[in-house]
Amino acid sequence: MNYHKQPFEQVVADKQSDPVGLSAADAAKRLLSHGPNSLYEAPPEPLWRKMTRQFSDPMIIMLIIAAAIAGLLQEPVDAIAILVIILVNAAIGFSQEYRAEKAMLALKGLAATHSTVLRDGQPLEILSENIVPGDIVLIETGQFIPADIRLGDVQLLRVDESALTGESLVVEKTAQPLENDVSLPDRKNMLYKGTIAAYGRGGGVVVATGMATELGKIAQLLNETSVSATPLQQRMQDFGRKIGWAVLAICAVVLVFGLLQGEPLFKMLLTSVALAVAAIPEALPAVITVALAIGAKCLAKRNALIKSMPAVETIGSITYICSDKTGTLTQNIMTAVEFSPVDYQQLFMAAALCNTVRRAADGLLGDPTETALFDAAMQKGFEKANLLEEYPLVAELPFDSERKLMSTIHRANGQYLVMIKGSAESVLSICGAEDVALRGKYFAEVEKLANDGLRVIAFAYKYLAELPLIITIETIETGACFSGLIGLIDPPRPEARAAVASCHAAGIIPVMITGDHPLTALTIAKNLNIANSESLVLTGKELGEYSDQELDAIVLKTRVFARVSPEQKLRIVQSLQRLDQFVAMTGDGVNDAPALKTANVGIAMGKAGTDVSREAAQMILLDDNFATIVNAVEEGRRIFDNIIKFIRYILPSNACEVLVVFLAPFFGLPLPLLPVQILWVNLVTDSLPCLALSLEPAEHGIMNKPPRPPQAGVFSDGTGKYIIVVGIVLTAILLGMQYFAVNNSGSHWQTMVFSTLCFAQLAHALAVRSRTESIFAIGFCSNKTMLFSVFGSVIAQLAIIYLPPLQLIFKTEALSLAELLIVVAISSVIFWLLEIWKYFCRNHKSQNSAITAPV
Repeated sequence: MNYHKQPFEQVVADKQSDPVGLSAADAAKRLLSHGPNSLYEAPPEPLWRKMTRQFSDPMIIMLIIAAAIAGLLQEPVDAIAILVIILVNAAIGFSQEYRAEKAMLALKGLAATHSTVLRDGQPLEILSENIVPGDIVLIETGQFIPADIRLGDVQLLRVDESALTGESLVVEKTAQPLENDVSLPDRKNMLYKGTIAAYGRGGGVVVATGMATELGKIAQLLNETSVSATPLQQRMQDFGRKIGWAVLAICAVVLVFGLLQGEPLFKMLLTSVALAVAAIPEALPAVITVALAIGAKCLAKRNALIKSMPAVETIGSITYICSDKTGTLTQNIMTAVEFSPVDYQQLFMAAALCNTVRRAADGLLGDPTETALFDAAMQKGFEKANLLEEYPLVAELPFDSERKLMSTIHRANGQYLVMIKGSAESVLSICGAEDVALRGKYFAEVEKLANDGLRVIAFAYKYLAELPLIITIETIETGACFSGLIGLIDPPRPEARAAVASCHAAGIIPVMITGDHPLTALTIAKNLNIANSESLVLTGKELGEYSDQELDAIVLKTRVFARVSPEQKLRIVQSLQRLDQFVAMTGDGVNDAPALKTANVGIAMGKAGTDVSREAAQMILLDDNFATIVNAVEEGRRIFDNIIKFIRYILPSNACEVLVVFLAPFFGLPLPLLPVQILWVNLVTDSLPCLALSLEPAEHGIMNKPPRPPQAGVFSDGTGKYIIVVGIVLTAILLGMQYFAVNNSGSHWQTMVFSTLCFAQLAHALAVRSRTESIFAIGFCSNKTMLFSVFGSVIAQLAIIYLPPLQLIFKTEALSLAELLIVVAISSVIFWLLEIWKYFCRNHKSQNSAITAPV
């Protein structure tokens, strides 16, 4: 349909709609008829395909071949045991992948966009996917256009349609019908799904939704894209490939030495294959994915929605948090408390008229500052609805963060009255010559109010005999008369002070960035302990005069950036990054998007933020609260700590399995473990404790440590040394047990070695739960999943030792009580060694603290 050629009223009629919107019942029927307003997505991968993919790993294929060889050589027990373990391993891998996918779908649902429509004559915010043809949609600056819309109301609306048309310049919109059958980029009275409102406001009727939109037609031509692995996953996959080649070389040596020792060829082939599968941490990327997905879900419960999985890793390295003031550090409950009128009538008329506040059934809808001014004017007897009858609105210049002004134009007794509000500097800069002499007095009053922690809004007005042909900033916002000041208070959030203190303790520097007056910003910053009397305050004007080198020289000393434009946020981020800082940046506007994208972690506001800022960010604050950022940092640190814990757990265990089989022949000892036993240990002691470690609570004092250096790898901070040392200790314990058992326990020796390996790794899992704290301090029950995992594994191992059917499969023999106690005692050695080591580390740290503590 050529909706752009039809008058708006005709399009509304064609869609069987109404300028005041659809009824709720009609909208519900249309939603059932037309379906959700969403683009087609490829159906999820079938469950059977997910399961079959678990068998595509090269190591699993090797095991399948080994099972087939065992069957051909008439070793049915070995063949069945290997196949059962393969199936169990596939089930665990499938479960991990399924859980991660479900977690990400849940997070995707939380990130759904909202739009404002008219329903039953009232503005209503709904999910964009519930918009239907015929809906009347209201559009504001910064919103994504949710559907294809024929405009009926335009207030200086300009739209970025580059995502659809490729045109880089914004398009100025109109509500008038077009005479010619023009191409899509020239349809100035149409809005298209997926484009962005860059400036102004507007409204119109929905003519197409979902796949019927212009964007939907393009979407039909697109192929499904894959999701790339996170940086940590990529590092671990790279590590897995490297260690894989090393393990295969060692397995080849084991095979040769086993044959030289007289071991059967088949037995050594199975052993080499099982050893390779056990040694390579092929499950690690899947476990990491689950940990990140679970962590992201936990963050969502704490009002921090993670859009990008790498952000979960990154946030633990944050050194700077650059935060907006209003609504993030403060309560965003503005109240007008101080009035300094020059023209009483014009001041409160402007407070009532120069805003976008609307009344709704449940109260006022609008910006908190405008709502406070609207309410103050109403209390002074200036009611907007009544004033609009006498001074009807003709046009509007919406607020712009660059010029920091907003203007409305009204008919007034044959003339036109312009109402202007904005920052004191901006308003006074456009006032006429008669106000110049008084400018110093006005600025003194501004400073007085700002020193009291108030946000100061200035007002001006002017009369026009007639409107200019083209209404622009240049033709309207000049030669105005100053009408006065209103001071508003926005108290700090009660939890913000504690959150700032947590930042300082964690080695993170909080910085306030605001469009407010410098004195107002500094007062609030001091109140929250973000700044002190020695802290630098940098204004946007000063920032614009500094070169990059000059900014780099002072940015680390600056704690408050005032009167800063969104574009200048980008310079602040880049300057801090040049100085090797890891930056989290908050933002809510369209122009914040470059800074949010450039920051190491871009954080958009979930309540006050625009769709554009949310799209550019990696994290969305669902409550717009600074304390939530600090909570997210703590959660991010916990997640990364737990990833490091199960790396510290799994790699020494795998190294031990390889080294024991490799070194035993050199000490004149027989092959210590059978292939099926190696596979069992790999299944029980790798997967279950690793998943339990991902749920480990945050360690005590996690927010009293400096951030992890951004360049630090997963093997830094002693992790590499830990893996080597613990791997060697576990190997020594196992070889010592084998030597003892071979010489003292007869045919039971291999069962004792097998059980020692299993129990020692479970003991290691308990000890690795904390790098510094004793498990007796953190409590065995503080991670019940780990407790159940260890307990269940112990029961399973005892079943293998004592149940005849399992003895047959795993080639075990029942141990006497004395032998079992010896196994348990030797297995616990690694636990006690690590607990003793942690005790000495704590004691050494305490002594150092006492030495360096001030007297």
